[in-house]
Amino acid sequence: VVLTGILPTLAKSHLGRENIADRPRYFALDEALSTLRGGSYELQIEGLDEVAIEHDSVILEALNTSFQLHYQVDPEHFAELYNLAQAFAAPLLAVSANSPVLFGKRLWRETRIAIFQQTVDTRSGAPHERDFLARVRFGEHWVAESPMELFKEDIARFRVILGREECENPFEAIEAGRVPRLEALQLHNSTVYRWNRVCYGTDGTRPHLRIENRVLPAGPTIRDQVANAAFWFGLMRGGRAAYGDIRPRMDFDEARSNFLVAARQGMASELTWFDGRYLPAHQLVLEELLPVAREGLLAAGVDAGDVERYLGVVRERTETRQTGAQWL
Repeated sequence: VVLTGILPTLAKSHLGRENIADRPRYFALDEALSTLRGGSYELQIEGLDEVAIEHDSVILEALNTSFQLHYQVDPEHFAELYNLAQAFAAPLLAVSANSPVLFGKRLWRETRIAIFQQTVDTRSGAPHERDFLARVRFGEHWVAESPMELFKEDIARFRVILGREECENPFEAIEAGRVPRLEALQLHNSTVYRWNRVCYGTDGTRPHLRIENRVLPAGPTIRDQVANAAFWFGLMRGGRAAYGDIRPRMDFDEARSNFLVAARQGMASELTWFDGRYLPAHQLVLEELLPVAREGLLAAGVDAGDVERYLGVVRERTETRQTGAQWL
């Protein structure tokens, strides 16, 4: 087992349905997404080289291996924190990218992003279909007040593709004094793939909200993964104090553009940042974001030695501009 966003030795011959993990959910997703798409899956990515393939299964998505993090938030702080997660996605991706090669071709510095956005796209190739939103997406705007904005959008815009025979009635649960599990919402939410996704859950007695970070690749070592997690958790904890409400300071389209630039160019990215500043990703991380993350982790009670150890991994990558996304 190798920790990496995309295994460089993968071949097209590995993409048979017989290699889908033997879980009913995966076969149900494959069938449902293929039906909605109404045709073959096409993957076309241009980088230094180019890949263009056609396949009959969503197993193309299994080319990716991600490292997904969850950050629990209070409802009253959700909007600010979710918006910060969106803004932080680009520099986080720039310093963690490690998936530059697919089928021996040199593509994006983080090719996972392109693969996932194309392979889980249920829209057909018809021109009018391209006006609809893709199931995998960064988003369209900042959150103003509540996670309900995201839940409502995704329920309204995307068909239900998986269901359960029985679900708890949430109103009956509330009347009985129980926390509703909202199973139908959770199941639908699991089939809409924002790069930062809002998640509802409960431990049986208390409900909670989480922001799920789906940006990061796996690996290339456990130490790297812990360092990436420390950097993001530190930014999330320290970001509110450092930046507050970022909506007046950055257009949403700039955050979305930054994300795609970082996926394509990694540490070579030039990013638009708050208050109209335009600067290299490595400068932004070294001079501004690492100090914010450090303060956030210390405020959360993380051991100072651990803070320096793991943020030091990110600092070294950034200073040398070696992230695992170099051409093999």
